[in-house]
Amino acid sequence: MAHAVHAQRMSKLMLKTLRDDPADAETASHKLLVRAGYVRRSSAGVWTWLPLGKKVLENVSRVVREEMDAIGAQEVLLPALLPREPYEISGRWDEYGDLLFRLKDRKGADYLLGPTHEEIFTQTVKDQCTSYKDLPVILYQIQTKYRDEARPRSGVLRGREFQMKDSYSFDTTDEGLAESYRLHREAYQRIFARLGMDYRIVSAVSGAMGGSASEEFLAPAAAGEDTFVDCPQCDYAANTEAYTITVPPVEGESHGPVEELDTPDTPTIETLAEHLGVPASATLKNLLVKVDGEITAVGVPGDREVDLGKLAEHLAPATVELVTAEDFADRPDLVRGYVGPQGLAGTAFRYLADPRVAPGTSWITGANKQDTHARNVVCGRDFEVDQYLDVTVVEPGDPCPRCGAGIELDRAIEIGHIFQLGRKYADAFQLDVLGQNGKPVRVTMGSYGIGVSRAVAALAEQTHDESGLCWPREIAPADVHVVAAGKALQTELALEVGDKLAAAGVRTLVDDRAGVSPGVKFTDAELIGVPTILVVGRGAKDGLVELKDRKTGEREELTVDAALARLTA
Repeated sequence: MAHAVHAQRMSKLMLKTLRDDPADAETASHKLLVRAGYVRRSSAGVWTWLPLGKKVLENVSRVVREEMDAIGAQEVLLPALLPREPYEISGRWDEYGDLLFRLKDRKGADYLLGPTHEEIFTQTVKDQCTSYKDLPVILYQIQTKYRDEARPRSGVLRGREFQMKDSYSFDTTDEGLAESYRLHREAYQRIFARLGMDYRIVSAVSGAMGGSASEEFLAPAAAGEDTFVDCPQCDYAANTEAYTITVPPVEGESHGPVEELDTPDTPTIETLAEHLGVPASATLKNLLVKVDGEITAVGVPGDREVDLGKLAEHLAPATVELVTAEDFADRPDLVRGYVGPQGLAGTAFRYLADPRVAPGTSWITGANKQDTHARNVVCGRDFEVDQYLDVTVVEPGDPCPRCGAGIELDRAIEIGHIFQLGRKYADAFQLDVLGQNGKPVRVTMGSYGIGVSRAVAALAEQTHDESGLCWPREIAPADVHVVAAGKALQTELALEVGDKLAAAGVRTLVDDRAGVSPGVKFTDAELIGVPTILVVGRGAKDGLVELKDRKTGEREELTVDAALARLTA
């Protein structure tokens, strides 16, 4: 027997709205999700999803599921509590370092709480798929992940426990992987469009994840922790690690011989440029780092800074550290503050350089003597570069690699990432299937993630206004928020309208709370952010209600029947 469908009554809803922002909240999503009663902090970086918040979270998950299922992906659920061994095999038990939550069972065996599941998915497919006929296959899950962030902040944007959709494709050929990647890319575009998200697809580098092609989906927002490069003239976008400059060829100029300059007390680029009366861009800065313990120099123009994150990405999985005073003590050939590549590049250290340090360019740089610099030090004549890497901090106005216009830098929240992993994990776990010719074929993989709980916060960041949350309809906790202004007749009509809407399949929330002033109810309706607000007020005695669009603020007075017809159409 079918049950009668009723609207959700706020008098029976576990909901407590707050007038003041939480003391520790910095971002709009953190403030509003707590104030509107969607989430509550349980401990640092760990959040409880309350009834309204759980509805929004489930709506995001539903959209993700529908679009993943549409590309033929199959949903599974893997454990969050994982044994150490697979992560030892892949090397990530050590690579993840302090980010892993590690624990022991009563017998002393090591476990971890899963930060991501490449290893376990690979093992699952190895167990289940033995022939090329079993592939391609795409598996996904929506599951809780755990990362022991050093500074969890921004509410559910950067937590230590979070919901994520991760999927993995398994193919026998590189062409098959490219197709699985394309299917995911297009599914993600549909997902974020349906969620009402403003997003950019940006080129990324694979880093510790390994593999080749890699793109991020970013939601532009002031609260974002990612900075990305955006060209105002063309559609080029990249994260700062993947941005590459194009350097025009150097004209064949003739340079004089190297000339030593007496430059006392000029260990920094600023002091040197001031002392010589030259722009910092005419000087060559040489940053010394240790790459897996080996001293390496990175040469960049003096007006640029080395982006250590970018350097680490390029050199992954090697460890990159800055040199210390002790390192200089062991190396009398390296004069702190006065290092130059001439005579030392390729012998005393490996020399990496920015593409601007091109063959034929001339520089003022350290002379490898105390209080001395050298002029007319020419790349290709006086020193050689072992490897060119684009590792400087990107600055607004740098040239777009596609059209040459000055780029802009914007803040964004990472909401999705797609990788062509290749055979990194298949090699580690010897994931082979029997090929058409009866010989083993090594499987190639893709890895694709969407931050589900993070998407809730990203949408709150992008769509809120000064009054509160302002959800896109697809993920709002209800379609219509009916507000009874207070009198018994108004409450009665509000409940009647709410139940009729609910019976017609419209998700409805009715504010029927007794003893709560109309002003508080209207403030709460704005804060909670349901897309359509239906006010049952003074006009109720004449059978009139008011419809308000939460996003635009547009109001319209209608008869009850006209309002019902509009909302159920």
